[in-house]
Amino acid sequence: MTEREAMEYIGSIQGLGIVPGLDAIRELCRRLGDPQDGLRFIQIAGTNGKGSTLAFLSTILQRAGYRVGRYLSPALSQYRDGIQVNGHPISRAAFCEGMELLQEVCGRMREEGLGQPTPFEVETGLALWYFRKRQCDIVVLEAGMGGRWDATNLVTTTITSVIASVGMDHMQFLGDTLEEIAAQKAGIIKAGRPVVVLRQSHEVMRVVESEARSLGSEVIVADPSQAAKVRYGMERQRFDYGGMRNLEITLAGQFQVANAVLAVEAIRAVSRLGFPVKEEALRRGLRETKWPGRFQVICKKPLFVVDGAHNEDAARKLAASVGFYFTNRRIIYIMGVLKDKDYSRIISLTHAYADQIITVTPPDNPRALHAYERAGEIAKVHPKVTAADSLEEAVEMSLLLAGPEDVILAFGSLSYLDRLTGIVSRRRPKKDR
Repeated sequence: MTEREAMEYIGSIQGLGIVPGLDAIRELCRRLGDPQDGLRFIQIAGTNGKGSTLAFLSTILQRAGYRVGRYLSPALSQYRDGIQVNGHPISRAAFCEGMELLQEVCGRMREEGLGQPTPFEVETGLALWYFRKRQCDIVVLEAGMGGRWDATNLVTTTITSVIASVGMDHMQFLGDTLEEIAAQKAGIIKAGRPVVVLRQSHEVMRVVESEARSLGSEVIVADPSQAAKVRYGMERQRFDYGGMRNLEITLAGQFQVANAVLAVEAIRAVSRLGFPVKEEALRRGLRETKWPGRFQVICKKPLFVVDGAHNEDAARKLAASVGFYFTNRRIIYIMGVLKDKDYSRIISLTHAYADQIITVTPPDNPRALHAYERAGEIAKVHPKVTAADSLEEAVEMSLLLAGPEDVILAFGSLSYLDRLTGIVSRRRPKKDR
């Protein structure tokens, strides 16, 4: 099987969409020899921040000398980026070998009347197969959606569970209240194994603590308010936490300090459970973590930032960072979201900071909200909004509008930010990047 054939196979089953439940993934992995049973996991759930937390954790563990698998969704760039070992995507050869095996196994399942696993289940099976093949010491596993019935939750050898910020998203699958959504996220907690949770709303904490108590699991609370001497910045941020002074991260955004605190507490938990990490490795891992698409600077004159804020919780955090970092600066937005998101709420939380707003249609995505429809919604609350016919036009317009001291902020669906980043990179001279 070639890489093109593998991607064509994935494309052929995309219409299956999302089917919550564990029966299909369990049967799929059984036929693969249950690769998950030979691995150890840190499993992460949450609405926002889980990707950044995964990046912190996997980088720290790698700097501590472990062979670390990481599984994330969605991948910002190419498909293979979602499955990595020590920061390197699954190789083309392994991807093709694994997908050929998966296609064969799925074909037999269909012949036996068991149905076709969804694309996410196939991808999860591929990731687990690859991590066992590479003999990973530990795997940092990001739940795709929810937690309790997410395909990643077939794993039973979890060292510790981690729950990042929980907010309103995917309500058609997870529930209409914060408590219902939190209950889905808390479903990753394993009996007798600790859960590290970011301190957040009372509703979420009550649900997580109740679930943990029923399973005899210790609750470890990561409290960002305990971070002291926080020094924010676009290129580096420093803080004291847990007896350690002057911890440094290079991810921008006020919210990244909270994600780093969550990662620190999770590392402390796994260190007590057979995966020791020295303080120097923790410091180096925090400092060297990279995570594209999260308040990421891709150009400096004008300052061009991209961020994957695509739901209410993320939009609220993005607005807080915009108000903090860009006080008294003129800001131009490029906005692109999917139509199944609460885009009206995203608009209401963010529009006030923008001088000009350009809307785009995320390309090659059937769930994309058309730029003209979004512009119509924004026009109800903001007078200066324009719909662009393409990402190239949006970049061109924003650069024409912006002076050297202005800020361009592109945000929304991750599905278009990598392509937009490439367009900006090709247009700007190296001295301005």
